Amino acid sequence: MKTIAVIGSGVMGRGIAYVSALNDYRVHVNDIQADALEKAKSYIEKELKKSAERGFIQTGDVERSLGNLTFSTDLQESVKDADLVIEAVLEKMDLKIKLFKDLDALCPEHTILATNTSTMSPTEIGAQTSRPDKVIAMHFFNPVHKMKLIELIKGLDTSQETVKKVQVAGAKMKKETVEVNEFPGFVTSRMNCLIGNEAMNLLMEGVASAEDIDKAMKLGLNHPMGPLELADLVGLDSRLRNMEYLHQTLGEKYRPCPLLSKYVKAGRLGKKTGSGFYQYE
Repeated sequence: MKTIAVIGSGVMGRGIAYVSALNDYRVHVNDIQADALEKAKSYIEKELKKSAERGFIQTGDVERSLGNLTFSTDLQESVKDADLVIEAVLEKMDLKIKLFKDLDALCPEHTILATNTSTMSPTEIGAQTSRPDKVIAMHFFNPVHKMKLIELIKGLDTSQETVKKVQVAGAKMKKETVEVNEFPGFVTSRMNCLIGNEAMNLLMEGVASAEDIDKAMKLGLNHPMGPLELADLVGLDSRLRNMEYLHQTLGEKYRPCPLLSKYVKAGRLGKKTGSGFYQYE
């Protein structure tokens, strides 16, 4: 496996492209918006230089990694020689299904198609293609270049050969992987959404401030980041979509906190808008 195409250049897509290029994959980054690609390219270059300055990578790694990257709005051009495609678009099933149908038609026969979903069904996505055995979920975590885990979720028809190839790819990216049989929310999202939602209920009910809820979780339960901080980082709109999906598929205990819905309606989406449970510059 030598060439990876990353579809979507937002927070997750650019992070996946970063770690893939740093670890010697040729990486084609695709997005429908040229300005999004420019932002992703600028972000990756900045993060690589920052990592070199701090001694995490060598100076020569910066140019080598940038040389591994190409950026394009042309989907066919981006995937024509891909061994692995990683989709990182919005958590909307109709959008993913349309994209995977296009990828199935455009990609070589051997290409593995992966979705970076945190909740949605790789079985349903794979069923829309002629290669369901080569469809899998690769759930990366934000920020991708710092988080060590990739959650690998097998659909009903995902072959063990596909799992093994993606495990090898994850190891080359210097990530640990866990193998999960598909069920809504998988492992991490199912647990994380419950914790985050309860933290939002605590805040809404006036039990404690956002700062103290997060501090309690970090110092009392040894979480590296508080659940409200994490929700702001992920994006409150993304978290709401995940909660709505889990509520629909797993039942009442996943009903989104009303405060989360209110913040999203107000455009307070977290770090990316400068305002969520916290204020950002």
